Amino acid sequence: MTIHTTIQSILEQAQAGKAPTREECISLLQLPEQSYESALLRATADQLSRAKFGHAGMLLAQIGIEIAPCRANCKFCSFARDYTDLPVHKMSVEDILLHGKNLSAHGNLHSLFLMTMHDFDFENLLQVTSALKKHLPAEVDVVVNIGDFDPQQANELHAAGVNGAYHVRRLREGIDNTLDAEERLQTIENIRKAGMDWYTCCEPIGPEHSPQEIVDQIFEVYAIGCFQNAAMRRVALPKSPLSRHGQISELRLAQIVSVVFLAGLECKELKSMAVHEPNELGLLSGANCIYAEAGANPRDTEAQTERSRGCGLADCERLFMECGYAQSVLPSGKLATLQSNGIQLFA
Repeated sequence: MTIHTTIQSILEQAQAGKAPTREECISLLQLPEQSYESALLRATADQLSRAKFGHAGMLLAQIGIEIAPCRANCKFCSFARDYTDLPVHKMSVEDILLHGKNLSAHGNLHSLFLMTMHDFDFENLLQVTSALKKHLPAEVDVVVNIGDFDPQQANELHAAGVNGAYHVRRLREGIDNTLDAEERLQTIENIRKAGMDWYTCCEPIGPEHSPQEIVDQIFEVYAIGCFQNAAMRRVALPKSPLSRHGQISELRLAQIVSVVFLAGLECKELKSMAVHEPNELGLLSGANCIYAEAGANPRDTEAQTERSRGCGLADCERLFMECGYAQSVLPSGKLATLQSNGIQLFA
């Protein structure tokens, strides 16, 4: 088999530490995901990712703490006001603390995320954060995945002990939902100015999104600089207006993960690369991070995702170990051991 000289040159430059250009990333995304060249792309990203992130995984967890018909009305989300079937629910502080205890039980969790609807009770979020900080192990960061918020709220969140925030100007923001793309970018600026880590993602990717669209979003992120980037495929929820497009395969998602990672090779702020939802192909294509989930999940039609499509702590640890990761990194930089039901795996 032979590889096209242009693709070979891009991958060789990446191995030398040079990130591909916008046009080169488009070329990489135009490769058929089943091709030999795409396989080499994924292998290159995998090896460079392991070297960049110290051959360690990063284990994160998210608790969806509430459910309500959301005015953002995203055409890809199970909470969308126009078609949600999920019951209105706000998780008690006691249940949040129990989930936090279970998800951090093995001493290898980097961060615990709290997720709300776009509109949320800010004072309640501060109270929950305060309670969590008292009960979680000291080495676990608290991160929020919430709607847009202003500079004062960003500073209050940070002062309350929130270490980071997940926020995205999504693909087709303002087209596939009711949100303002500029307001999304303003919130990202608020996160960074408050001194919190910014977690983001190229999402929610569907078959209709062109390489150009995907690359535009990738390069917008790296022009700002992020603590974590990721790639997430859109799940074809039965009642969602975008389900008619179907969804991309995990193989195609892995290819996109590789491109997102390689595009960030020269981003000094980048400390991890995630794939959503957790899968082995992504962890072998440039991602070193996956999320365990509990409570509400925008990609699930069940109110308790841990009983449905959400991966638990043990599931994520098993995936890491099957992909050759034996340790996970903590916010301090220290490494913790990953477990696999007590079974030690050998190379």
